[in-house]
Amino acid sequence: MIRTARPADVPAVHAMIRDLASYEKALDEVHLTEEQLRTALFGPHPAAFAHLAEDDTTGEPVGFALWFLNFSTWRGVHGIYLEDLYVRPEARGGGHGKALLRELARTCVERGYQRLEWSVLNWNEPSIRFYESLGARPQDEWTVYRLTDGALAELGAR
Repeated sequence: MIRTARPADVPAVHAMIRDLASYEKALDEVHLTEEQLRTALFGPHPAAFAHLAEDDTTGEPVGFALWFLNFSTWRGVHGIYLEDLYVRPEARGGGHGKALLRELARTCVERGYQRLEWSVLNWNEPSIRFYESLGARPQDEWTVYRLTDGALAELGAR
């Protein structure tokens, strides 16, 4: 059901990224091209990694997890930051999301990583309930900050 993404999966992953952005009411913010995704996942210096969930009957991709390594200066080891987890609506409830997270947790354990982290939108109650059912807990003592677009360019130009 879960496997590492291959270059031929890029169009399917790209389409699901767009589906996720649409669900999150932010499709207009997606500028990612298939070629950018291919380079990030399979270029000479991969910066991201992906796993796919496949339909048990057809073998078609029904979900994905896209992640990258982070590093804890306090723990002194890498961890996984899950950038996106998505399961197509028609495949939800079939265990694909849990299987994807289990695969990432297994990767952490095998490699000695001590954290698996991700963000979830505050309004996304179904996802919050799902994550909490697995034992994940919100880190509400931290606030995420982001520089982008004009503010990033201005700060970087100084």
